[in-house]
This record gives sequence, C-alpha cells and structure tokens, in this order.
Amino acid sequence: MIKIIDLSVSIESDSSSEPWPAKIDYFDHRAGAVEMRNKFGVKQSDLVYSSGLGWAYEWLTIMTHCGTHLDAPWHYFPIAEGKLAKTIDEIPLEWCFSDGVVLDMRHKKPGEEITEDDVKNALNKINYTIKPLDIILIQTGCDKKIDSPDYFLQPGMSREATLWIIDQGVKIIGIDAYGFDRAFKDMADDYKETGDGRKIWPAHWAGIEKEYCHIEKLANLDLIPKPFGFKVACFPIKIKKASAAWIRPVAIVEE
Repeated sequence: MIKIIDLSVSIESDSSSEPWPAKIDYFDHRAGAVEMRNKFGVKQSDLVYSSGLGWAYEWLTIMTHCGTHLDAPWHYFPIAEGKLAKTIDEIPLEWCFSDGVVLDMRHKKPGEEITEDDVKNALNKINYTIKPLDIILIQTGCDKKIDSPDYFLQPGMSREATLWIIDQGVKIIGIDAYGFDRAFKDMADDYKETGDGRKIWPAHWAGIEKEYCHIEKLANLDLIPKPFGFKVACFPIKIKKASAAWIRPVAIVEE
C-alpha cells in the first residue's frame, strides 16, 4: 500500500505569509454563464444541462516565487559552475523524483544558520549517508506558524552546509520555511552590524559555485513517518525561461 503526503501550502489571494502576495479573481458559474451565452450565441435557457449556469474560472496575478515553489539556478545568478544557468523549464526531470531524506532542524532558533555540522549531526542521528540525487528536506517546523507573523522568524541554511550537501551529489534541497536563507531582516541586520556583504543571501549564491535547485515553503514534513526510505516528487510547472515555478510536492511512502 502506498501513502501520498502533500508537502505543499495553498496559494491564496492576499496571503499574509507572502511579502509579494498573489491576487486571485474568482469568476463563478453565473459569470461564466454570461460568457458562454456570448461565446456560443445562445440564450441562458439553452444551457440545459447546467440549468442555465456556466463555467467557473479564476484569473491570477502571481510571481513564480509565491507558494511552494522550486527555484532554478537562474534565480541565483546568470552563471552556474561556469555555464549559463538553467531556467526552470531546463531542469532535468530526473532531479525531481528521487529518494527523500528529512533532516530535523527544529532545534534551530530564528535567526540562526543551519551549519555543515548541523547537517552532519542530523545524518548521524538517523544513521544515513547521502547519495547522489537524494532530495534533502530541511525540517524547521516553521510551516506550523504560516498564518502568524512569526512565520518569518526562521533559521536558514548556511553557504557551507548548502555546498557540502551539493558536494554529495544532491541537486534539490527543500525547506519548510518561507526562505532558504535566513530571514531578510536577519541578513540585513548582520550586514548593518558588520558591513560584510557575505551576510546577504549566502545559501542562494552557493548556486553560483555549485549548480542546484531548492524548494521553499514546504509543509507537513512531520507527517512523513520515517526520515528516509520514501520517494519525493516535485515536478515544476513548465514556464519558459523562468527563475522558478510552483510545485505540488509529495512524499510517497510504502506502508
């Protein structure tokens, strides 16, 4: 028997968990009936199967980094590993269906970096060695705060930890927080205090040196019953030359 666990969040209009929220305009079956009458040149009474009602649909104004999404190397920089960076439509689909591994980082506090040692310690606790094309899922627990202002109080990946994971042959890393790096405010505050530009977006810009993708805004990693021994599917919507795309990631667990 196979269990499928949804690892995504919903895309909502004017969501408080998005700095650049989506706008969704809903058109119900009555509005659709008006359009169908015009399209087909019929009277409302001619829509006999539906008792005069028409189609429903939605118009979305949305950025590609809204909701649960996969970032392509193009998002980070135009060049990755000395070559033109891949856009989301160029990501090999083989990267997007593979063995999943959950690394529990729920002990990390908001504003802290998830270090290379943190990653190695989490792997030691579950007695697992990363292999090429594993999809690594970083569990912070931040998804449980998604409807609160505290959602943006999160730890984030360090550059060193990101590069170490990629060096194991990994192409996709995911996190159940809004961002892959620490919160914007924490990075900005550190820069103001130190004047060190390396405090800004270090994990994202690791992708300049080593090509990889990451998933932001995962959810429900706590519902996966084991830290490894399951599959993850996270195929992106095919948007031409885009830096990211929305995904409906799932964990596939054999019971």
